[in-house]
Amino acid sequence: MMLRVPDVLSAPAVARVRSLIESADWSDGRNAAGAQAMATRNNRQLPEDGKAARAARALVLEGLSQNALFFTAALPKKIFPPLFNRYDGRSNEFSNHVDTAVRTWTPTGTHVRTDIAATLFLSDPREYDGGELVVEDSFGPQAAKLRAGELLLYPASSIHRVEPVTRGTRLASFFWVENMVGNDEQRGLLYELDMAIYNLRNRHGENAELIRLTGCYHHLMRMWAST
Repeated sequence: MMLRVPDVLSAPAVARVRSLIESADWSDGRNAAGAQAMATRNNRQLPEDGKAARAARALVLEGLSQNALFFTAALPKKIFPPLFNRYDGRSNEFSNHVDTAVRTWTPTGTHVRTDIAATLFLSDPREYDGGELVVEDSFGPQAAKLRAGELLLYPASSIHRVEPVTRGTRLASFFWVENMVGNDEQRGLLYELDMAIYNLRNRHGENAELIRLTGCYHHLMRMWAST
């Protein structure tokens, strides 16, 4: 399932993140890559333990914690601490690849199973040409180029790429989510049910039928969730 999550960061929060990272010292993204990614990645990345990355990461995590749609769609058990990348000049693309199944956060040794990949766009689409995030799924390639502050969630098991940036700079934060519900089909059903309940409640107010549906949602969560 691919899902756009709007308003993860407000315009002032995006500006704050960008003020922290734009002038920071970026390194070659291949230095932080595994064998597969070293052959496909041509971008720059902020060192994960740098002061700018730590400060910007806190703002991203704060935005995620306040976004109900992110929780509903991702059902996060663990979030790999957000990282930051940059595409411009000659370091401008990331060709087809599949994400590593388990990532380890070096400072704590914490392992995160990468069920969902997430890209939080920090540059407005008008600031750069190219740079689309392309995800291959059963319906073919799906391209996304969202507004600054918007998040795209997609299966980390999918083949995906970032198209070459031919003008301007594409800034983004990226991370992975380990789900409480690891099965993608079950997670999709929970999302659809929760969204239907939300929309019906807004349209008709609380009633006995909605209370029963809400009970079904939480019963399924108890059956399927691992915390």
